[in-house]
Formats: sequence, C-alpha cells, structure tokens
Amino acid sequence: MYNPNSIIFEYENVLLFGIFAGLLASILFGISYLISTGKGDPVKLSPYECGFDPFEDARNKFDIRFYLVAILFILFDLEAAFLFPWASIVGELGDYGVWLMTDFLVELIFGFIYAWKLGALDWE
Repeated sequence: MYNPNSIIFEYENVLLFGIFAGLLASILFGISYLISTGKGDPVKLSPYECGFDPFEDARNKFDIRFYLVAILFILFDLEAAFLFPWASIVGELGDYGVWLMTDFLVELIFGFIYAWKLGALDWE
C-alpha cells in the first residue's frame, strides 16, 4: 500500500541509491579482481614520493619532517580557504571584518616565521 507519511517512503530514494552504489561497487571490484594479473612491474614496486621502499615493515622509523611539512601545508591551505570567502564579502563586513582578517593573517605570519626559525622548513 502507498502511504506517503511512512518513514520508508521518505527515505526510499536514499535506500535505492545505497543499494545501487553497493551493487555497482561490488561488481566493479569483482571485475577488477578477475582481470588483474597480480604482478607488479618494477616501476610500481619502486619508491615513490616519500623515498622509502613500499614493502618494508610498517614499524620502520619515519622522518618527522614529512609530518611537519604536511601540517604546514594544511595550515596554509586553510588560510586560502578562509581568504576566498572573506574576499567575496569584504565590502559588507566593514572595518570590523577587515581588522579580524588582518589579525588572522598577522598571527599566521608570526606562526610561519616561528616555524621557519625553528627549522621546520629546512630539509637537510
């Protein structure tokens, strides 16, 4: 029976989408498993960007500088994510909005200088 007030009717599109996505993922995974050769060529088995062999023990020591660079990248990426929306409405914010963003940028610049002085950006 068709009951437009039932909770299943409200979420049937989401349920159908989930079932379709699960079936499609299973089919694609199965096809790729069946047609894959399982052999790696020398290029795929060679060290990639990090410079370590890809199939070593997972408990090897990893240089902390990789994490520092990643954190600094995320920090400055977030700065850009805050600057673009702010720049689109800066005219509506007035002086208070300009001073808030100036404070944010000054704190970010001090943090960058601090990281630079600590040597977080030096790669030996």
